[in-house]
Amino acid sequence: MASAPHLDQDALQDLHRTIAGRVERGELPGAVTLVARIGDDDSAAATDTDTDTEHVDVATFGETAFGSAVPMTRDTPFRITSMTKPVVAAAVLALVDAGVLELDGPVDPFLPELADRRVLKRLDGPLEQTVPADRAVTVRDLLTFRLGFGMNGAPPAVNPPIPVNLAAEERGLVLAQPEPRTAHAPDEWIRLFGELPLMDQPGTRWRYNVGSLVQGVLLARAAGKPLEDVVEEHVLGPLGMTGTGFTVPEEQARRLPAYYATDSATGKLAQQPADPWQTWAAPAVFPSGAAGLISTLDDYYAFARMLLRHGTHEGRRVLSAESVELMTTNQLTPDQVAEAPFPLDGAGWGMGMSVTADGRYGWDGGYGTFWSNHPHLGLCTIFLSQTTDAIFNGTTAEFDALAVRAAA
Repeated sequence: MASAPHLDQDALQDLHRTIAGRVERGELPGAVTLVARIGDDDSAAATDTDTDTEHVDVATFGETAFGSAVPMTRDTPFRITSMTKPVVAAAVLALVDAGVLELDGPVDPFLPELADRRVLKRLDGPLEQTVPADRAVTVRDLLTFRLGFGMNGAPPAVNPPIPVNLAAEERGLVLAQPEPRTAHAPDEWIRLFGELPLMDQPGTRWRYNVGSLVQGVLLARAAGKPLEDVVEEHVLGPLGMTGTGFTVPEEQARRLPAYYATDSATGKLAQQPADPWQTWAAPAVFPSGAAGLISTLDDYYAFARMLLRHGTHEGRRVLSAESVELMTTNQLTPDQVAEAPFPLDGAGWGMGMSVTADGRYGWDGGYGTFWSNHPHLGLCTIFLSQTTDAIFNGTTAEFDALAVRAAA
């Protein structure tokens, strides 16, 4: 029998003190964290079965809002924003596993609005100045964010005012930010998106975010049911992720923490506008495959653990080992990595998540959530807050580094 995987308790206490200190200093009102090690002490590697052992450390810090006196708890719901992307990518690959979608097949049969693409001669050029696409957009292109369209700037101007971005804004496509939501139903959204030329030839360049939005429409069309039902059937349900959804019960929606970020005018951390709880308790007109999920710590750990176990959960196969390998292995060329705009920052990209040179994979969310798997250590780390600054001021990076130290 495998021995219990090791997590150094002194290192974990150091991690707890560090995060608690940041909360005490007012850098964020609170957070929930998980550090888990799966496998045995000899190999330090996760297996593709559920017979391996695990050690899980969960900690809660602070409150859901400054001055609220409502503590963060293990089951606090969070807007996970871009941590939605890996979940939706997994649903796409589940349909590939089932033979419904072909990884290298064109998306045209399900998304005829994207057939016969035109490509801008110059990214910042007039919409009329285009050339024909060299080939059709494929399912692989969507998953690897190489469909030829996406974010093309860095904060605060992730989509600078060039003609193609202005045209997208005029159509209300909401291609970057998670809120406010787009008012278009999926069929109307893809029709309007299909009116725009591509920025790049398919397969040639990585651009963020839009691929996940298109994946959401593709899933609904291919399965013949709403995106919410497809993700529930192929990912959330099999993993027992009962606290995760594009829509959540009123009781859960009311418990969403307040959202904070540094105010650009004052330079101080401040509560920011966010969709009210009522928005999350009602069905979304356009459920966003890029940023539309609410989730909890244990739910997301079920997803992360399934990947560490190469696609299995409680003896049931959720994804093929081949699909997990695709998700968690860099799919970009060195030139594509070097040329990738924000927010890849030198890492590779698998399908739905970043992959670093040492094999670590995962992704974060712009509202202050973070997840990383370290397969060589059998290690999963999750940090959930609703403070954007936690991603950019080193909080989540420090948390991950301390977790690695605990597993070393």
